[in-house]
Amino acid sequence: MKPTFLAVIPARGGSKGIPRKNIKELAGKPLIAWTIEEAKKSKYITRLILSSEDQEIIQVAEEYGCEVPFVRPSELANDTTSGMEPVLHAIAQCPGYDYIILLQPTSPMRTVEDIDNAIEKLLKNDSNYCVSVVETSESPYWMYKMSEEKVLQPLFADEPIAVRRQDLPLTYSLNGAIYIGKTKVIQESKSFLADDTVGYLMSKEHSYDIDNMMDFIICENLKKM
Repeated sequence: MKPTFLAVIPARGGSKGIPRKNIKELAGKPLIAWTIEEAKKSKYITRLILSSEDQEIIQVAEEYGCEVPFVRPSELANDTTSGMEPVLHAIAQCPGYDYIILLQPTSPMRTVEDIDNAIEKLLKNDSNYCVSVVETSESPYWMYKMSEEKVLQPLFADEPIAVRRQDLPLTYSLNGAIYIGKTKVIQESKSFLADDTVGYLMSKEHSYDIDNMMDFIICENLKKM
């Protein structure tokens, strides 16, 4: 039987860095619309829903064809709310799906190919979790901590420091674009990150995560190219 996937777009009204970020116009349409439109093209997503407490965001999402089966409780939409709480709430409100997918609206460069390729990687590996990553621009093997006396201390003190970049191991960071997990496992672990989490590698161009106006301007210019 074909597995079922519930995709959740979490979008709360509060945003300190960029006011009303999730519905701010980016290259001709609200930021959240870019995620909705790509997710709707997926050949695997069974149901796409929005989780929000904000009526304006809800209205915009519905205008772009995203289902809004519930209004998120305000206590799950404040600055201290963990990223997993809206996911677990969505699972409780919309039960019965084999997998849960978290698609943050702050990743407008993510494509349907990225979404479907990540799903295929999860299924091929028969994994409990798959998250999207990007190769790091700066190697953590060349990074340092600084003591109270301002003395530099290697982040990996036990590792020899390579002189040439090509001698360094490749490293990856979460880009925030795609999180997938088996629903039952997610309910138990309350996380997408575990010892068996599989990484789906995305390009730098598709990995922008909008956190400030500089990110916003970069993504807008890329969309207009």
